[in-house]
Amino acid sequence: MAIEGGCRCGAVRYRLTVEAMPPVYCCHCLTCQTWSGSAFTQQALIGEGQIEVIAGEPEVYVNITASGSESVQRLCGTCHTRLWNTNSARPGVAVVRAGTLDASAELSPRAHIWTKRMQPWLVIDEGVPAWLENAPTADFVAVLVKK
Repeated sequence: MAIEGGCRCGAVRYRLTVEAMPPVYCCHCLTCQTWSGSAFTQQALIGEGQIEVIAGEPEVYVNITASGSESVQRLCGTCHTRLWNTNSARPGVAVVRAGTLDASAELSPRAHIWTKRMQPWLVIDEGVPAWLENAPTADFVAVLVKK
């Protein structure tokens, strides 16, 4: 299945080659709040090789994280929408900004992380797993891959 997405102005478009809509999670950490200019980010994890740029060319911004890993951000050079990133700490994995998917209204978060930084006016649905900081990897993967 092919799922398309792109930036706000339409200068950069991409396609995901996936079996189904990717599972998404929300991150409420201060970095994500600052990057997005909002209360949290909604993100999907997919294989880096599953993304194909189909129009335009994303700009690249490299950020060295607090842990020393290299986070490579892809964004539109015109409207500056962040589209996806990769991180040297997770080779082969891409983190897609779920709001940039054309079908983003079909997505529902399966998990929330860094809720200790969550805005006090937000409410997470009961039954959706949430962690105060990063989730343990095995637990996080289990939540994201469940059918």
